[in-house]
Amino acid sequence: MHPLTQPLAAVATPELFARYVVPNYGRFPMTIARGEGVWVWDEEGHRYLDFATGIAVSPLGHRDPEVMRVIREQSETLLHCSNLYLNRPQGLLAQFITDRMMEAPGKVFFCNSGAEANETLIKLARKFGSVRPGAAGPRFEVLTFEGSFHGRTMAGISATGQAKVKAGFAPLLEGFRHLPWNDLAAVAAAIRPETAAILLEPLQGEGGIRPADGTFLTGLAQLCREHDLLLMFDEVQCGIGRLGHFAGWKAIPGAEGIVPDAVSWAKGLGGGLPIGSVWISARPLSAEPDAVALSDVLGPGTHGSTFGGGPLVASVALTVVSEIERRGLIPRAAELGDQIVQTIRSWNLPAVREVRGIGLMLGIVLQPAGPGVTATPASRLTDAAMKRGLLLVPAGTDVVRLLPPLTVSDPEVQEALAILKSALESL
Repeated sequence: MHPLTQPLAAVATPELFARYVVPNYGRFPMTIARGEGVWVWDEEGHRYLDFATGIAVSPLGHRDPEVMRVIREQSETLLHCSNLYLNRPQGLLAQFITDRMMEAPGKVFFCNSGAEANETLIKLARKFGSVRPGAAGPRFEVLTFEGSFHGRTMAGISATGQAKVKAGFAPLLEGFRHLPWNDLAAVAAAIRPETAAILLEPLQGEGGIRPADGTFLTGLAQLCREHDLLLMFDEVQCGIGRLGHFAGWKAIPGAEGIVPDAVSWAKGLGGGLPIGSVWISARPLSAEPDAVALSDVLGPGTHGSTFGGGPLVASVALTVVSEIERRGLIPRAAELGDQIVQTIRSWNLPAVREVRGIGLMLGIVLQPAGPGVTATPASRLTDAAMKRGLLLVPAGTDVVRLLPPLTVSDPEVQEALAILKSALESL
């Protein structure tokens, strides 16, 4: 052990965090030490079924053999390459996203997180509004929705339709309005000369697992065409196969044929390593023969990332999406999600108000707590499940998320459901 670290070895992990780590998270009282497949172990050696997966970050589970192999091989070749130069893994990943995930002409920008990817969407909308101005000048406004979550940068919290993430950070970035969810008439009435884009999650995650209606999405696409607006999807949490399609909105009935102008992905794309990405449509911005493509609006000097799309994380991300496709995990996610929903509904437990979601992004909506109970229903269920060996994720005060890896087996699902039922009955 290095001499400088020796005095700290005797300090327990919770004490290290209490002394040295900024207390900006509400953490559960456990320390995860290692993982394998759908399982994780804490420092005391207790084993848990991981139906949280780092909040939808590990679609292949923990320590997937192919992912580990690529990490070893690429780390021995080249870890980092500035974006002043080319690196082949980044180009191959962009090709996969465009040709296999989007199946539409476009180009990809890479960064390091979902917040950065959504920041890119917002900058794209502003740049588009300057290239395609309205009668009164540049357009800058982005319409978002109540219950949305778009990251924790200043632009991200300004775009987010939840008051709790904004508290204490005024003045916020101007140019955002939050509209009622799944209300097409409200969107149509809200469009103004300064409006440049509409940004939404096809399935809201932090907002409580609330899917968009197919008719709502197709109506938004039509409004964007009529008013020359960008349609931008935030799939940071709901993309990468979790809903039953690489592009999550294509799993929503009635929305399959929509081609948005830009899509952000992160979380599951890196299989545990930090990466963000934005696909931007190659459609021309006008009918003029020399019209610039939307995918070329962010030219040199307008946006960038030191680490974005580096050779290590790009190689791993390409492996993740290739393995999801090769192993047939996308159709399985859709089928398994339906089975889980039907099973939970069949229990008819008084604690459960509703079960909703698509594929393996599911939410259990809980009844309010009884008199004298101070903990939220979501935290009570999460705690009860964790004590029984199952990790879940709250989404607000009354919704708990199930986000298992796409590789979860049928016996593991059955074991998780048995624990979940016991935890729900304990409420």
